[in-house]
Amino acid sequence: MGDDAVLRVPPTHEIIIVPPPEHQGHHTLLQQCIQVRIAVFVTEQGFPLEVEVDEHDPTATHWLLRVLPSLESIGTIRAYRVENAGGSYYKLSRLAVLQEYRHYKFGRNLVLALHNWAEVHARNSGVTDYVKIVCHSQAARANSAGAIAFYRKLGYKEEGDLFDEDGEPHQKMVARLSLAE
Repeated sequence: MGDDAVLRVPPTHEIIIVPPPEHQGHHTLLQQCIQVRIAVFVTEQGFPLEVEVDEHDPTATHWLLRVLPSLESIGTIRAYRVENAGGSYYKLSRLAVLQEYRHYKFGRNLVLALHNWAEVHARNSGVTDYVKIVCHSQAARANSAGAIAFYRKLGYKEEGDLFDEDGEPHQKMVARLSLAE
């Protein structure tokens, strides 16, 4: 086995859901999620800090990916439910994995953890047919074609035209996950 193959074995890790605000560890774990996002979106990609932390953070569900046994935070994702006149959906946002860990496909694992949660949450809310998840994929950066393709592989389809979000072109991507048993 060559050195490249050895490097592709992912480190032992865990994905946890940040507990609700009333839980003792909530603030610390949420801050770890935000630090990963700042490292990726602000430091690496140059988005302004003031748009990275927003009004959804206090109420969204956050996942944190950590290496074991060190508990080093290396990835995160969040979701929240959106209710509007056209129905409801879950908004996937702030998917971030530190650059040195991206080749392990941890982003996929985070999205699948969010999908599982959304399916359970939707069923518990009385939804029986499918759960809709929407995300906004970057569309103009060096990795943007890869970002759109990444979401396509996970069942997302483009909807509508490109639009500006935080000064960068984005593409709306939508997945409809069947809840049929």
